[in-house]
Amino acid sequence: MDWLIELLSPGNTSLSSTIMLYSFVIFTGIYLGKIKILGVSLGVTFVLFVGILMGHFGYAVEADTLHFLREFGLILFIFSIGMQVGPGFFSSFKEGGIRLNALALTGVGMSVIITLAIYWIQLYAGGTTSLEQLVGIMSGAVTNTPGLGAAQQTVLQMQPDAYDTSQQMSMGYAAAYPLGVVGIILTMIVVRKLFKINVDNEIKEVEADKDDSQLKPHVVTFRLTNELIPGLSIRKLHTIINCNFVISRIEKPDGKVIIPKSDDILEINDLLLVVCSVQDEEVFHRFIGPMEEKKWEMVQGPVVSRRILVTKTEYNGVKLGSLRLRMGYKLNVTRVNRAGVDLLATASLRLQMGDRLTVVGKLDDINRLADRLGNSMRRLNEPNLITMFIGIFLGILVGSIPLQFPGMSVPMKLGLAGGPLVVAIALSAYGSKFHIVTYTNSSANLLLREIGICLFLASVGIAAGKDFVSTVFNTQGALWVGYGFIITVIPLLIMGIIARGKYKLNYLTIMGLMSGGYTDPPALAYGNKVANNDQPAVAYSTVYPLTMFMRVIVAQVLVLCFL
Repeated sequence: MDWLIELLSPGNTSLSSTIMLYSFVIFTGIYLGKIKILGVSLGVTFVLFVGILMGHFGYAVEADTLHFLREFGLILFIFSIGMQVGPGFFSSFKEGGIRLNALALTGVGMSVIITLAIYWIQLYAGGTTSLEQLVGIMSGAVTNTPGLGAAQQTVLQMQPDAYDTSQQMSMGYAAAYPLGVVGIILTMIVVRKLFKINVDNEIKEVEADKDDSQLKPHVVTFRLTNELIPGLSIRKLHTIINCNFVISRIEKPDGKVIIPKSDDILEINDLLLVVCSVQDEEVFHRFIGPMEEKKWEMVQGPVVSRRILVTKTEYNGVKLGSLRLRMGYKLNVTRVNRAGVDLLATASLRLQMGDRLTVVGKLDDINRLADRLGNSMRRLNEPNLITMFIGIFLGILVGSIPLQFPGMSVPMKLGLAGGPLVVAIALSAYGSKFHIVTYTNSSANLLLREIGICLFLASVGIAAGKDFVSTVFNTQGALWVGYGFIITVIPLLIMGIIARGKYKLNYLTIMGLMSGGYTDPPALAYGNKVANNDQPAVAYSTVYPLTMFMRVIVAQVLVLCFL
């Protein structure tokens, strides 16, 4: 039994012991995180507290190993989030991102103001907490590790022998971080209770907004009664009606159903199955004629509608119009489903791996096109590791770029979290234009995301656990915890009240705003669990890049300006 005692002993930092420690912390944390307290479960956030407990009892990990697992876990989590929300990131920014970023920057400014206010008030009252310690407390309170690292680096560059000062900043961070995570989640709950928000109604509202999107393809049938239109070709009709639309099928007056080509001539009393945007429906009503109810799937004939999966990499990034489906296959593509969202099948739309094309035509022609595009679910289940590691490689390069600003001796960096996030968003949004395959099925994305956040939380907890009790459970440590909790909660409450009270933002968006404003993956994990959709992640990703950058800047500015 000596081998077992040695393997499980706190002082053992061997590879086997390290793997067992991480495994225990993660599975115990996940299990305990499922327990609901007052109807709320913390989910994977509990991994952090199990790590602190194990660190307190003397379990440790070799420093370089712990640092690698923490940073690599964070990179995996952030990169997976960026790949997931990237396709909707820029449109989200146009629709409401300026307001969200303004609210997040308000939170950044409030954190700095409150930190300085605490420093001057406690100094006037005879307190002994230094500004360096408060910068560490602020970084922990807003759960921003890069800000702490940037501030420590600045201190050491200004005072090369100030290792004690740097260590004090770490202690302040460790004292404030756990309640920082809890404080963010508690503030989410307070905002929900304050405004009496029904989460189920907020989820329904988000789903309704997606369903009612003005850009979503709208399928409607029109009877051609306008006597000025007969005799025109479909190509000519596209020049008269200046909007994106597809005429999927036409039923002629004699009952024959055809797949229209651009040169086909329209006749009076034709029934046209049109795919357009909702806001363009009135245009067709005025130009074509009245709408009619017709179940086209019940029409007997050679024309059928099927869905085809794009699974061949050579068609990733190819424009739909370049396939010449009407000429080569006598088929019409009426809409494209991408990541659960229907898009209008315009000629300029670039295809991506995993797209589902709704195609109308003869079955034999559809089968020929399916063979060409792949239409193989098995291909989609294969992990796309090349793009993932290219993205991480480029993300670390971007995060390492020094950004020099006038008046500052130390350059700013996006870091190991901000860089991969920015690159992941760019790849998932624009990668198809460069024929880069960015498709990852939802199960693989979720797996990477959960592994990443668990490694990160376990590492932070184990590292902080050793000195956590001695730092926190005394008068000075209690003050630090209190200061951190104030810095955490007050800006979030102000952000939440303004977001909901003034701007009437959806609660799911507010959760993402709070998580991204504090660059806090555990809070985002909680928000995603509550929402059960991507809305918090979209808001998180909208504000995260700018907020991360500003959190790093303000931590360095405080050190540069007040030391």
